Amino acid sequence: MERLLILEDGSVFKGTAFGSDNFRIGELVFNTSMTGYQEILTDNSYCGQIVLMTYPLIGNYGVNRDDNESIIPAVFGFVVKDYCDQPNNWRSQETLDAYLKRVDIPGLYGVDTRAITRKLRDKGTMRATLANADADVEAIVQTLKETDFLHDQVKRVSSSKIFPIPNRGKKVVLMDFGAKMGIVRELSKRGCDLIVVPYNTPADVIMGFHPDGVVLSNGPGNPEDVPEVIETVRQLIPQTVVFGICLGHQLISLACGAKTYKLKFGHRGANHPVVDLRTGTVLITSQNHGFAVDIDSLKNTRLEMTHQALNDKSCEGVAHKDYPCFSMQFHPEASAGPLDSENLFDHFMDVLEKENHYA
Repeated sequence: MERLLILEDGSVFKGTAFGSDNFRIGELVFNTSMTGYQEILTDNSYCGQIVLMTYPLIGNYGVNRDDNESIIPAVFGFVVKDYCDQPNNWRSQETLDAYLKRVDIPGLYGVDTRAITRKLRDKGTMRATLANADADVEAIVQTLKETDFLHDQVKRVSSSKIFPIPNRGKKVVLMDFGAKMGIVRELSKRGCDLIVVPYNTPADVIMGFHPDGVVLSNGPGNPEDVPEVIETVRQLIPQTVVFGICLGHQLISLACGAKTYKLKFGHRGANHPVVDLRTGTVLITSQNHGFAVDIDSLKNTRLEMTHQALNDKSCEGVAHKDYPCFSMQFHPEASAGPLDSENLFDHFMDVLEKENHYA
């Protein structure tokens, strides 16, 4: 069955439908990863977005029960060049089409993903939607132009209540802004006694658990859309160890007086080179973000930049000069992606041990 991808600039791309028919308006973005489509689909940082894969062959190893990064995916659509409906992998349990139907996400294949990617690189990300072949394109384009981007993504994907993931090691509070399961796995692997809290949990409640440290997770959207969280982070930094990942990195920067800005087309993929400015080591990283920290704005803060992107020289990591607080724009848990930076979780554990808050 034919299906359309319609962009706010009036562009229309005709392809073949798969997945569900739950059409919603979202921000069209592209991801350059060659593998990991299941992890990408279930990464809640994509809440409110339609994801286009630049790698052409998608679906060839199916979907399995182990590689999800969330229980309920929040992506609004999925666009690929060539869809494989007969996966061949010993871990596969269902086709990508069956999975998308089950979780109510619409898909489209058979379109020129290279042309769409070039358009997004030239003009920046834009609003888009999937639609049936007989849709009123002019009316949809007008609606796209009049529709604002979402501003409540974190609220949509955060946990709704506090819950524990028990262990016998350091007590760590994980602020859930749409946290990937990979972060939970890495912390649990290191023995952390986790308490997961919703995005809007006040600082006094968090400190009431007497944590050894706090992890600020990844998440979707503009960090300035959650001003209450920025204030919470500002209160936490002088009181405990704070480690921020992706959105958490941006929130730490805003809490310390820096500024953020929207990237033209974002960083989304598993092949982004980042240099550690302290050692000169280059890391190949997994990334998924549409906003970045303004490097010039760091001059008026107590933060120093520790990591920088080699592609566009944007800020990829900061550390506080006075408190045990640091953050990364990229994803050290990868999932999917290279494991070059997973030792940052070991660094977090070393800082926890050094600060010895439990004692």
